[in-house]
Amino acid sequence: MKIIAIYNIKGGVGKTASAVNLSYLASLDGASTLLWDLDPQGAASYYYRIKAKIKGGGQKLVEGKRNLEEAIKGTDYENLDLLPADFSYRDMDFFVEMSKKPERRLNKMLEPLADEYDYVFLDCPPSISSASESIFAAADILLVPTIPTTLSLRTYKQIKKFFKEMDYDSMKILPFFAMVDLRKQLHRLIVDYPPSFMPTVLDSYIPYASEVERMGVNRAPVGDFAAHSRAAICYRSMWDEIKSHLFSHP
Repeated sequence: MKIIAIYNIKGGVGKTASAVNLSYLASLDGASTLLWDLDPQGAASYYYRIKAKIKGGGQKLVEGKRNLEEAIKGTDYENLDLLPADFSYRDMDFFVEMSKKPERRLNKMLEPLADEYDYVFLDCPPSISSASESIFAAADILLVPTIPTTLSLRTYKQIKKFFKEMDYDSMKILPFFAMVDLRKQLHRLIVDYPPSFMPTVLDSYIPYASEVERMGVNRAPVGDFAAHSRAAICYRSMWDEIKSHLFSHP
């Protein structure tokens, strides 16, 4: 089972859109796939037409009083399940901190699913916290959507700095450019010539596209309602690149 977290401290950079589209593509490959919507806003749950509600709330899941399997819902797509968000996830930091070995808590929760799923995607809230550190420990790769702008690059550097200070494995960080508008000179410059502090940046990028915005109207991944659009093609290219990285870096 490979665990793929889509994470950034910064909000509004395309985390949920990427989590929804990449998990959909994984399921299209025939892989047994789970998307865990960890954001209390529940956008990924909304896109997949599942109520953002966990019976007993997130605390019971973290404490082990309720198994993750009991909360998992099927989606409209074959091979793809969803673990919904819950508004109680706003206190996830507290729940994790109160558990034994908090940095390992998420990994411990997911271990029983190892024989059930090929991929687990984590749609992470925009924060840096104890819960985030548990995500860093559990993830095989940390996908960091980054808008090609000065402030977004600064945020990425903060993540890298945090990993260095905490002695985490920075090689699991895979940034990619999202919401790219090639009409803008700065976007073109950064995408064509990525900064030296982003040595692992993916070649694939996600354009700023109306199809991505229409996900909220259609409540579906781009590949479902606009399979031949540029955005859908870019997500497919990115998923192929991510798979290549996963299986060349065990």
